[in-house]
Amino acid sequence: MTRITSATPVTHYETLYESPLGQMLLVANGDALTGVYFSHQKYFPQDGDVRRDGDGVAVLTAAKQQLDEYFHDGRRLFELDLAPEGTPFQMSVWDELRRIPFGETRSYGDLAHALGDANKSRAVGAANGRNPITIIVPCHRVIGADGTLTGYASGVERKLALLSLEGAALSPVKGASAATTRHTRLSAPANLAFDF
Repeated sequence: MTRITSATPVTHYETLYESPLGQMLLVANGDALTGVYFSHQKYFPQDGDVRRDGDGVAVLTAAKQQLDEYFHDGRRLFELDLAPEGTPFQMSVWDELRRIPFGETRSYGDLAHALGDANKSRAVGAANGRNPITIIVPCHRVIGADGTLTGYASGVERKLALLSLEGAALSPVKGASAATTRHTRLSAPANLAFDF
């Protein structure tokens, strides 16, 4: 598997962001965002990764502002330079994720079909799970073909909250029947509250 990497080491900068869904780590290479992670999510950057204080790094400041606008003011589109690191296939999946409009969902099969191979749903799912730039590259908008909320590296509760924030949690799933969608939608547990 080929990874897209730089020949010379890249200095990364980090800052923390307090979201309504928990603390997030934002990482940039100085010019572009390379990672947005909820704390303790699967595939969180390793402690050994070298990162410097990112206070004052323009792209990190802009990311914080745009995330605030997303959570509190209805921002629908992020306008940030992105530089995720991954294999060519992962990059193609992440590019396709960015094409899913705010408030809509797609299945893994939909993404595989859009990428030209309907048989790669599982590979799409694996690449989706490895997305290093959560929310901004909206992997939370991908659900099961039957309309169920499948896994999410940051937790299904957060996925549900993000889809609810976007008004997508109760909308029909492309390709799923209304009866299936109605029957399989999840609701937030009674003890789960989000202050958007």
